[in-house]
Amino acid sequence: MAAPLTLLLIVAVTIRAVLFRSSLAELISERVEVVSPLNAWKRVVEGLALLDLGVSPYSGDVFHETPLMIYLFHFMVDYAEIVFMIADGITAVALYLSIQIYNKNVFRKQKYALESDRYPADCLELLRSPKEMFYIPLKVAMFYLLNPFTILSCVAKSTCGLNNAIIALFIFCTLKGSALLSGILLALATYQSIYPLTLFAPALLFFLQRLYIPVNLRRSSFWFFTLQYAFIYVGSLVVITGLSFFLLGSWDFIPSVYGFIFSVPDLTPNIGLFWYFFAEMFEHFRLFFICVFQINVFFYTIPLSIKLKEHPVFLIFMQIAIISIFKSYPTVGDVALYMAFLPAWSHLYRFLRNIFLVSCVLLACSALFPVLWHLWIYAGSANSNFYYAITLLFNFGQILLVSDYFYAYLRREHHLTHGLYLKKKDGTEATLVLK
Repeated sequence: MAAPLTLLLIVAVTIRAVLFRSSLAELISERVEVVSPLNAWKRVVEGLALLDLGVSPYSGDVFHETPLMIYLFHFMVDYAEIVFMIADGITAVALYLSIQIYNKNVFRKQKYALESDRYPADCLELLRSPKEMFYIPLKVAMFYLLNPFTILSCVAKSTCGLNNAIIALFIFCTLKGSALLSGILLALATYQSIYPLTLFAPALLFFLQRLYIPVNLRRSSFWFFTLQYAFIYVGSLVVITGLSFFLLGSWDFIPSVYGFIFSVPDLTPNIGLFWYFFAEMFEHFRLFFICVFQINVFFYTIPLSIKLKEHPVFLIFMQIAIISIFKSYPTVGDVALYMAFLPAWSHLYRFLRNIFLVSCVLLACSALFPVLWHLWIYAGSANSNFYYAITLLFNFGQILLVSDYFYAYLRREHHLTHGLYLKKKDGTEATLVLK
């Protein structure tokens, strides 16, 4: 599989290199769907200019990236295009290797279950074959590298691509079984944008499952490993934050980065849910609704962790999708990361109920974003309501997509336990309902 992956990387790099040299690069870097006030390259350049003048990049209201990011580009600014292409390559390879490991684990568990005769006789058609799983890692890498959302994000030099690389490496190290590297990379991802904090739960569940430690609050082994992993994570976060203070010489970055993410002061339009709502919000209600909107990202972690405690990898997918939908400044690069996982769940297609509708909605919205933006900003024949309407529809499509996969995953697991053809007590065919 090394040769197809290498060819894929060459094709992906070529596409990006051609677009970097085209006249489209500047246009793409201005698109509000592709960049946000947090990750726009122009703001990074402004921050670098202030740093070169001996002024704190956080002294104004322009730069909102982390100190480690600005110091990285302080030395690599002349090679920024190469850095972003390498970041995409790292993400794709990490996802490729992660899905390889995941498929091996799935096949091994499936084999043991078959040998112990745990599956009902009528659900054998639901089992996955090695031939079916062989090309899935390559498809995942392809879904990431050749996704137009990923390509646009890279060409715009959005720092979202670097965040995706960190999260992909975290997933790889987690599935590889390295608790130390997993905790460090999760701390780095949290340091970058806070929201990956929710990935702590699925990572912990994966390691507990790997070490055969039951999720039991009365077991000392459960608490020992949980505290151990939490110590690695929190300790790494403290060290990274301390290093940022050492580099910058002040704590100005905390309100400028994390305060900016939580308080949402910049209402530049994007593909998220925040900007229009808070543009219309009365000031004395603002704090309450900020809390309501922000809690969405974190609220679903506990119930999903309880429901999917035996399936931590799928839980990681769910959490990444929720982050990309409900974060305060989302871009298409965030959407591309969780969409790359869709080939890994190809065995769920028979249980998906709305995939055609969702596909049409997402494609139509992707096409209409620039159209309605032009009508609003340039032609003056539309207004912000039009653009926000398509934003709402786009997020509705994402929610429908994620919930459909969630339903399909649970339904398949139910069939593997109780059989494919369910019957009521009177012998008639039963319908499975997700509650």
